[in-house]
Amino acid sequence: MQLPLQDEADTVTSAVRYRLLGDYGSQVVQGCPQWLYYRDGLRPQPGVTDAYEARIQLMQHWIGDLNRQGLKVLVVTVPDKSRIQTEGLCGLQQSPVMQARLQQWQDRLQQDGVTYADLYPALAQGAEPRFFHTDVHMTAVGAQAAAEVVGKQALTLLGSKGSQTFNVSPPSPAVPRMGDLITLAGLEHAAPQWRPPLDNASPVSIEPVRSGGLLDETPQVQVLLVGSSNGRRSEFGERLSQQLGQQIWNQSMDGGQFSGALLASLKKREAWPASLKLVIWEFSEMALSLPLSAEERAVLATLPAQRDDHAL
Repeated sequence: MQLPLQDEADTVTSAVRYRLLGDYGSQVVQGCPQWLYYRDGLRPQPGVTDAYEARIQLMQHWIGDLNRQGLKVLVVTVPDKSRIQTEGLCGLQQSPVMQARLQQWQDRLQQDGVTYADLYPALAQGAEPRFFHTDVHMTAVGAQAAAEVVGKQALTLLGSKGSQTFNVSPPSPAVPRMGDLITLAGLEHAAPQWRPPLDNASPVSIEPVRSGGLLDETPQVQVLLVGSSNGRRSEFGERLSQQLGQQIWNQSMDGGQFSGALLASLKKREAWPASLKLVIWEFSEMALSLPLSAEERAVLATLPAQRDDHAL
């Protein structure tokens, strides 16, 4: 009985802190009214100094390994919300290190001969929000823009578009969406007047068209998406399938950060279909600067201390 009581007490504390002090806790910060941002997208965590350099080495290792298996890899780094929705910052800003990171990372990918999709130009244009006000995930507009960019890059690697068609439902009536930044602030269960207003979203259903016949075989899987929660919560995966004309094998993971979904999939590599041609590795820009996970450190410990920068 102590756990529900503790949860309720935590919610009350968070609600009072928000209402009286405008404080969202250690992980969330407000810019303009209604606009919430993840603190880790604005500046590195204190004491984290080696994560970015280590992830360069991990990237080289994993992509080299997949290439040797005969697979192509497309890296997709989703720009931080604070880089795209600048109209909501109201004085907040990325630190110089974080501001330079995305271009620094993509320059490194280009130097190493790694194919990547640059989402910034597509996400930065247009008046409609590409990210939700109270969530770090892309809106339908953002997800569609990202899917078109990634789809175009992926098709250059695959060679041709598939023949699968999809039914896209009309947008459903707008419904409130509980933003993950509200949840991180401990306000998920607070009364509406004791938390920020929720975003409204109109979900759509994107489903492959099937004939329904006995011989209606599922096409062979050619594309594996190992990504973050963007691949699960923003319709990005479904919209990408539509762009490619084929169903992708979506193994994206909530909380996957930089490599969670990739590592989980690599552990089951013996079960990957022989028809697989392309691995799309998606993660948020912010994940480049987070502390290394235990699994990342374990892999890093098995690698040579120094690698040839042009090993790929």
